[in-house]
Amino acid sequence: MPVGIIQPSNQIKLTNVSLVRMKKGKKRFEVACYKNKVLEWRNKIEKDLSNVLQIENVVFLNVSKGQVAPKSDLEKAFPKKSVEEIIKDILENGELQVGEKERNAELERTKNEVIDIVAGKLVDPKTKRVYTSGMIEKALDQLSSQAAAQQGDKSDKTDKAEGAENGEDKAKAKELPKWTGIVTSKSSKSQALFAMKALIAHQPIPVARMQMKLRVTCPTSVLKQATKTAPKAQASGDDKATHGTIKDAILGFMEKIESQDTLGAEWEAVGLVEPGAFKGLNELIEGQTKGRGNVEVLEMAVGAED
Repeated sequence: MPVGIIQPSNQIKLTNVSLVRMKKGKKRFEVACYKNKVLEWRNKIEKDLSNVLQIENVVFLNVSKGQVAPKSDLEKAFPKKSVEEIIKDILENGELQVGEKERNAELERTKNEVIDIVAGKLVDPKTKRVYTSGMIEKALDQLSSQAAAQQGDKSDKTDKAEGAENGEDKAKAKELPKWTGIVTSKSSKSQALFAMKALIAHQPIPVARMQMKLRVTCPTSVLKQATKTAPKAQASGDDKATHGTIKDAILGFMEKIESQDTLGAEWEAVGLVEPGAFKGLNELIEGQTKGRGNVEVLEMAVGAED
């Protein structure tokens, strides 16, 4: 007799209920679960199986119809495995299914995360002010509309390539990053980074990466000492090391050097760095100067000039 799935409105929200599906042989097996908990289970955060499953110790052929998988089918598809072991196998290796309402909710959540990240890292290069989330969203919508129009109109794409600024040729114009919208199959962080590249490349609104203005001080006695840390590589997470001086490494972190000066036994440099490079620069100063150097933040948000 089919097992009905009771979903009281005060206990289970439709947007939070999902299923994991696995095909073994000619049969398809499913378990009813909570999506967020499945992800936590796979990431070894959640360890209590009862918190993951909507219905415990039951494997279905079809969750929506309440069709429980016969014991004979389970034994044939998963030989010598208990029901709990089978459920764990499905949870860890099966395909996570979501409903339309949950997909829409996930898309909206990802969209908000992407926009928040972008809005926190871009500024108006003239006023040095950050944009609101609404303005960033409109700018991205404009880019996605342009990308859709270009995709459907080859002649328009050619015209844009021919009219690209700074003497760019068609091939170079085509290489500009094209923003086509938010998806749930990629992380919010990776999409935000690509969105920033697209906004900076196309400039639907005047934007530049937010930068920090720093003052770095260091004893002149250590400036010419060698370091194996490549500043640009360290900032980008590249493990490749190259030889250079500590001074070269410090200046390598700076996108723009505003001033350098030597006062007695101390060297000072003022410049702009991207926020993501601050940690690496600070660690370099602390490690190479044994605490005698210093990094001071002069301004938190500076718009990079074109």
